[in-house]
Amino acid sequence: MRVLAFLDGTLADPDAAHIRVDDLGLLRGDGIFETILVADGKPRELGPHLDRLARSAAMLDLPKPDLSAFERITRLVIDNWTDAGEIALKLVYTRGVDGDPEAKPTGFALGLPIDPKVIKARAEGVSVVTLDRGFEPTLAEQAPWLLLGAKSLSYAVNMAALREAARRGAADVIFTATDGSVLEGPTSNVVIARGRTLYTPPKNTGILPGTTQAGQYRGAEKAGWTVKVEPLRVADLRSADGVFLSSSVRKITRVHTLDGEPLPDSTEVHAEVAAAYESEYA
Repeated sequence: MRVLAFLDGTLADPDAAHIRVDDLGLLRGDGIFETILVADGKPRELGPHLDRLARSAAMLDLPKPDLSAFERITRLVIDNWTDAGEIALKLVYTRGVDGDPEAKPTGFALGLPIDPKVIKARAEGVSVVTLDRGFEPTLAEQAPWLLLGAKSLSYAVNMAALREAARRGAADVIFTATDGSVLEGPTSNVVIARGRTLYTPPKNTGILPGTTQAGQYRGAEKAGWTVKVEPLRVADLRSADGVFLSSSVRKITRVHTLDGEPLPDSTEVHAEVAAAYESEYA
């Protein structure tokens, strides 16, 4: 099942053509998006997702998005979803038609079922390879025009990285900076556990601030964990008690293999961290 709603509040057939071929979101990836997990009819972290949408729009010099309209069509998709189970709800906002000064941005919400591979990964974990992202951790502050930390539609590099992981027999990627420090995954934040403390890299390295990672930290703190934001290196991943990829749809997925080498069993740590995260939405 899929449900599509446009920013003007109209429902549309997701199997029909709607986007013009000269829309800049298609031609140049000139737009932004968010993916929200909807569980039990409730969108998780909707406010933070909308705030991040607005931040990304500002970074791309897009017209300020109507967040109230996006919130309304989020509810419209959810209310028209008739299947059981969770929803991956995508909010998309592009610059609109190329070369038309009167053109308005294109905005819509699309509800999709969760990929069974994601459900499996939540339960079984994933194998990961580290790949060099090709920039220093200070680049985001030095070159804001590179849009590091914006959730733009320009995901070609991220998808290429996932294909490279598949060629190496892995399911996902952890990007590293040129100095060997840990950044993020193509579609996730990286969190490690050491003792009763969780660690994640700082956002000033050019990573996307994670809504799920924030929820994970809130839940962990309430469960008695300490949480920290500190630079990490690949050696920290290998020595950790648990390595996790956090994102809206994948939730908290454990990493069991890194660059072909098994990591210490983190099944119990993952169960505790994941339960603390879920308690935020009970």
